[in-house]
Amino acid sequence: MAEGTTGSTVPRRQLGRYLRDLRGRARLTVKAAAQKLEWSEPKIWRIETGQTSLRSLDVKAMCEIYGASAELTEALMGLAKETKARGWWHAYGDVIPEGFDVYVGLEEAAASLSSYESDIVPGLLQTEGYAREVTRTHIRGIDEEDLDGRVRLRIERQTLLTRATDPPRLRVALSEAVLRRSIGGREVMAEQLAHLIYVSELPNVTIRVVPFAAGMHSGVVTGPFVILRFPVNGDGAASEPPTVYADGYTGGLYLDKPREVEQYDAAFQGIWETALDDQASRRLISDVAGSHENG
Repeated sequence: MAEGTTGSTVPRRQLGRYLRDLRGRARLTVKAAAQKLEWSEPKIWRIETGQTSLRSLDVKAMCEIYGASAELTEALMGLAKETKARGWWHAYGDVIPEGFDVYVGLEEAAASLSSYESDIVPGLLQTEGYAREVTRTHIRGIDEEDLDGRVRLRIERQTLLTRATDPPRLRVALSEAVLRRSIGGREVMAEQLAHLIYVSELPNVTIRVVPFAAGMHSGVVTGPFVILRFPVNGDGAASEPPTVYADGYTGGLYLDKPREVEQYDAAFQGIWETALDDQASRRLISDVAGSHENG
């Protein structure tokens, strides 16, 4: 089997993005980088577009030429070791530097995102107060400086929804539990739900609520997930294969096999059809916001 055709494409694609970015910061053309590494230009191109797996030693060589920090070099070498994994579980640890987030890179590149959440508001839709409480609970004992940085990164991510060039299409299905679970207190929840209504009025964003009355539906089985799809090339083919991301307490699972994506597509469609329509969802969000305000 040809090199680069096995395993998950997710770590390969993200590794390619980071290496391309590093090369750009070093102001090196593909030709110049290839000459320094004594590789062919097509090899550099295949690496940067995620079409081939890469040895960690090769990544180290590229990082040295591009002037990457020791911390980032170590993280990228670790990512290279995952490029032959079948499905990829990325566990976040102290070795991963701030900003080195595989999901954020995929999110930034996506043309559309379809998300189901059963318990908390998705990161792209969180207010600062809500994000602070979620992060503080998720990472016990976090110091204020680290907390501030993580919350700031989460809020900065949200600018992609209103960027001037090709903002992604976002569809979010929320369990009614997300609206009624008090996180951070009444004031934080009222502000958060008001923000959901505001964001739902953006032309590229649709938010629907799955009411308790819906009973059993696909999301009860799947749990939270996001399906990311990417822009098409000039020939009409997707620039990258669609990817499913399922977040967990210690990391996230990335799935990109066609059959896996098809199953989650079917699950999301079932959830979406079960949810209230756009207007009814806004009314329910507004009603629950009022209950948080009035306590």
